[in-house]
Order: sequence, then C-alpha cells, then structure tokens
Amino acid sequence: MLAFVFVFLVSFMATFLSVPWLIPKLKKAGLTGRDVNKPDKPEIPEMGGFAIVSGLSAGILLAIYMYTFYDVFDGNFQIKLVLASFCTVLIMAFVGVFDDLFDMHQFVKAVLPLFAALPLVAVKAGITTMTFPFIGPVHLGILYTLLLIPIGVTGASNVANMLAGFNGLEAGMGSAACLSLAVIALALGKSEAAVMLVAMLGALLAFLYYNRHPSKVLIGDVGTLSIGAVIASAVIIGNYETAGIIVIIPYAIDFFIKASNGFPSKGWWGFYENGKLYCKGTPVSFSQTVMKLFGGISERNLVLFFINLELLFGLVAVLLFVVK
Repeated sequence: MLAFVFVFLVSFMATFLSVPWLIPKLKKAGLTGRDVNKPDKPEIPEMGGFAIVSGLSAGILLAIYMYTFYDVFDGNFQIKLVLASFCTVLIMAFVGVFDDLFDMHQFVKAVLPLFAALPLVAVKAGITTMTFPFIGPVHLGILYTLLLIPIGVTGASNVANMLAGFNGLEAGMGSAACLSLAVIALALGKSEAAVMLVAMLGALLAFLYYNRHPSKVLIGDVGTLSIGAVIASAVIIGNYETAGIIVIIPYAIDFFIKASNGFPSKGWWGFYENGKLYCKGTPVSFSQTVMKLFGGISERNLVLFFINLELLFGLVAVLLFVVK
C-alpha cells in the first residue's frame, strides 16, 4: 500500500509544481481559450492537461522503478499491462494536442482512439469473460479483444471530452471516477489498474487547485481525452469493466443529450445573469438540463452537482464490486 502512496504523492507534486511554470508558457504561445461562462469571457491559458499528463507520467515511472529495482508489488504484477495502458493514454494525449491546436472534426476524434487502443489489444489485456451484476459471467471470446477494447477506449475518451467547459468540472469528475475505481482495484488486488488510477488521481487533484472556480488554467482536450483513456485502460486491465460503465453513466447521459441535438459545437454553455447560469431555450447538454431544472445555478454549484453525482455512481460501483 505504501507504494501507491508514493505514486500518488509524486504525481500530485509533479503536476502541482508544473502548472505555475506552464501557465505563462501557454500565455506566451497564445494557447488560450475563452471562459464562456463568465460575464466578461476572459482569455484563460488552455491545454493545462499537459501538466496532468506530466504528473501521471511521473507517478507511473516511479511505479516502474519500484517494480524493477525493489519488487514492491505482488508476484502477479504484470508490468506489460501498465506499459500498454500508459502507451494508450499517451496516444490519446497526443490526439488531444492535435485537437486543441487544429480543432479536428468530430468524426476524426471518434476514430483516432481506435488506434490508441492497439497497445492494449497487442498484449491481449483483460479477460474475455465479463461478469455483469445480476447476470453473471458472459464469454465474449475474440470479440472482446478486437472489438470491445477499442470501443471502450474510444467511448470513454470521447464522452469524458464532451462533458466539459466549466471551471473544475473535468478534473473534479475525473478525480471522483478515479477514486472510486482505485478503491475497487485495491480491494480486488488489481495492482496494475491501481497504479494507473492512483497516479491520475494525484495529478487531477493537484490540477484542480488551479482549475477550480475561478480557473487560472483550462484543461484542454489533451487532459479530458487522457482522463477517459485512463478510466478505460484501468478497468480493462483490472477486469472490472462493468464498474467502468457505471462510473461513466453521467458522461454517457451528456453524450446522448448532445447526440439528440446534433452534437452542438456552440450554445452548450450557460447564459450568465446575476451570478447564475441559465438555459434560455431547449437544453442541448446535460449541464443546460441541470440549469433548467434548478431555474438557474452558479457555475460553482453546477460543478459541485456533477462531482457529487459522479461520486454517487462511484459509490454504487464500489458497493457492487467490493461490499459482499
């Protein structure tokens, strides 16, 4: 357990210390975006997800070092699963960089994650028999490796990328998801998955300090796509995919609302008035649906609502997989 504490601390500190260095660099390079949910719509440094990927990398490299030279993990620990997952996340981060810089078409963003899943496919990550609550084990055979792994990485990355755009939302929800899945991984003895999740949890919590309302830096697609990739990779190598499906439900709700409205690229945010965000017309996103339900809500409380919702679904996953 102490090894995971070190992984968390190194990831946290690497991200926490890199963000202040990164912010002026992003400003100087002109890598900024408008904070559309503020009355004056200020320009904020974007692509802060670089710091998250840096922290995640530091934590994973520490885990690899401890495994190689000190053999701190159990005898069943498979370093190839961690490396394959790490490769998948880095590929997704690379896709995020291109999207932040060149604003790729939605179809391209949906297809590229299929290739990011190749490292997991190559090592035949996961077990082809999945166990579903209330149903039991279902054998999927080669369809699991060739079809479900790419779909899982693609789906998780894209939905995590869509439910975004509010100060602290992405890092806060990602932290809640990684926390619940890490608890399950540790309880089930899935050390490879725990390494990925604990490292990302440390990085996200550190980034949240700077990204919370009012945000000093925005996460960018390089961060959101990486969050989804970590969630998908961890539950695949940990063989508890159903838990991943449960924690991704809030993201999926947003996906289906936006899909029914043609995936709007504009008008998904709130209309600021007297300290609250309002949805003036028909909601085109999950966030606007919440605005409509509350009759207006502050950005801070909107983000807290989604974080608590994610914690609730995470708790459901923990109860189903840990509590007997």
